[in-house]
Amino acid sequence: MNIAVIGTGYVGLVTGTCFAETGNHVICVDINEKKVQSLRKGKIPIFEPGLDVLFERNTKEGRLHFTTDLKEAVDKSQIIFLALPTPPGEDGSADLSYIMGVARQLGTIITDYKVIVDKSTVPVGTAEKVAAAMAENLSKKMFDVVSNPEFLREGVAVDDFMKPDRVVIGVKSEKARKVMKQLYEPFVRQGNPIYFMDERSAEMTKYAANAYLATRITFMNEIANLCEKTGANVDEVRKGMGSDSRIGKRFLFPGIGYGGSCFPKDVQALAKTAADHSYDFKILKSVMKVNTIQKSVLTKKIKKFFKGDLAGKTIGVWGLAFKPNTDDIREAPALVIIDELLAMGANIRAFDPEAMENVRLTHEGKITFCHTMYEALEGADVLAVMTEWNEFRTPDYDKIKSSLKQNVVFDGRNVFDLDTMKEQGFHYESIGRPKMRKR
Repeated sequence: MNIAVIGTGYVGLVTGTCFAETGNHVICVDINEKKVQSLRKGKIPIFEPGLDVLFERNTKEGRLHFTTDLKEAVDKSQIIFLALPTPPGEDGSADLSYIMGVARQLGTIITDYKVIVDKSTVPVGTAEKVAAAMAENLSKKMFDVVSNPEFLREGVAVDDFMKPDRVVIGVKSEKARKVMKQLYEPFVRQGNPIYFMDERSAEMTKYAANAYLATRITFMNEIANLCEKTGANVDEVRKGMGSDSRIGKRFLFPGIGYGGSCFPKDVQALAKTAADHSYDFKILKSVMKVNTIQKSVLTKKIKKFFKGDLAGKTIGVWGLAFKPNTDDIREAPALVIIDELLAMGANIRAFDPEAMENVRLTHEGKITFCHTMYEALEGADVLAVMTEWNEFRTPDYDKIKSSLKQNVVFDGRNVFDLDTMKEQGFHYESIGRPKMRKR
């Protein structure tokens, strides 16, 4: 099939590459000439495990192309995916200006029937707005607008796309339904479902899923905080809860709050949608409030350890990305904590396997960027773990102790085993688990 993907951000690039992998001809469109030239040279602007292999294979085979010419891409394609940014506005609403701008452009350049697919995360009712914008200059018989939300987890997005748990498609037109079914059938050969529904329900499904996952994370953070006060161990509580088939094991790991490009803005946008419809969505308000507070939990532990005086203290930081296996730092709890520590006079020596170049854009000159995880500990008073990269899980403990001024670790992601930290003689503080005091 011939596909155009408008927007080469995270979602657009993964979407276009994965569709090409199943034999489709894909043209990705972006207004950024420099970015398009870089993509043509084989340079991927994001870190996503496995994407580079598919990208190289499909560009080499001539199935994946990049252009700034929207009309050329549209003329050559039957299906047009809108994978454009929807950043949050000051009131929390999703900014639809990019999507609506392209929709109006499409209304002036389409010459034969096309299926227009909203792939971006958009508020309920957006498909109708896109259709109305296109219909200003185009007959409604020339197109159908479909809602097809993405459910990609950064770090495993290629697997999520190639082997989806489910595909959600909001569509009224039988003609568009057949096109979308044909497009996605290669991805669900093992029997995972394609759910066809109305456009508004598809749009709501995306927000509901992300808001619920954010709520699970936030609930466990609250439980962890309560465990610290009652003397319980959140690890044991988590296992006991997760064994209940009605609950399940996933998204029950406490930490220093959620971040990234999806959960924060999607929870805000759903709350704004509720407000626009005069509904007081109390749970979502609490989720947002608790998550903001949770990002400061580790700071408070560090501040208490130093008796409120961090001036001149050096904190070695492991992890800057909002989660492992990505270089995405949007809404990353690590950056909130680092800024709080800097404001209290602390020095920061930081290491992250992938995200440091992105952090340099905002923190160059403010913190020291290190080449290795152990270099970040040289001359540091304590270690603070803020992202649960696998390489942090089984470190050289003797090297940590010989590098730090004090054998003190603050673990915002519960990476380390309590018994091990006790045996190694660390002062160790984590989230929702007993404190280990240095021998």
